[in-house]
Amino acid sequence: EIANAFDIDITDLRAPLDAEEMSRVTIEDEYTLIIVDVPITEERNNQTYYVTIPLGIIITEDAIITTCLEKLPLLDIFINRRLRNFYTFMRSRFIFQILYRNAELYLTALRSIDRKSEQIESQLHKSTRNEELIELMELEKTIVYFKASLKTNERVIKKLTNIKKYLEDEDLLEDTLIETQQAIEMADIYGNILHSMTDTFASIISNNQNNIMKALALVTIVMSIPTMIFS
Repeated sequence: EIANAFDIDITDLRAPLDAEEMSRVTIEDEYTLIIVDVPITEERNNQTYYVTIPLGIIITEDAIITTCLEKLPLLDIFINRRLRNFYTFMRSRFIFQILYRNAELYLTALRSIDRKSEQIESQLHKSTRNEELIELMELEKTIVYFKASLKTNERVIKKLTNIKKYLEDEDLLEDTLIETQQAIEMADIYGNILHSMTDTFASIISNNQNNIMKALALVTIVMSIPTMIFS
């Protein structure tokens, strides 16, 4: 119904419903399609982790249409009108405000990942277990997905400089690009830290196992002496 009402290719309308769809900008005669990756949370193994899914924004002559696999917290701030200087008729600014808010959510998610990694690190100092290492690996995997999504989002934002803008939109678009680039840098830093942390604690576990084997070998030798004597 939406495709027919606004003369949109049904393939473009459904594209963001594919979790593997890449971020891009497609300009057609009747509309412009913008796809960006957005961060959301999901439950795995009784733990909350971040993943990214595509958000489609279609700009037509009469409307702005968003499509996504799930309900997004990203849009709540607009639905509840908690954002200053938000007007739906200012179309380009509306799009840039969505993208800016998305960049902020990435930064918030990255800070949350950093705090969680610090908690896991403190637990590993007390007791080195496989469960904490698995959590670190999950966080590291999340960072990898974030970096890939942020880099494609950055390319999309740069392409949007040609969209007609209001006077204040230039600063908003520049701020969005800066926030996205900052998120990419943070993802690089946190990714390196997590990788080093995982390797370090994996080595500690390996060393602990070696020490246990040495102790067991020593006990075996000690126990073999009386056996030899009595034999």
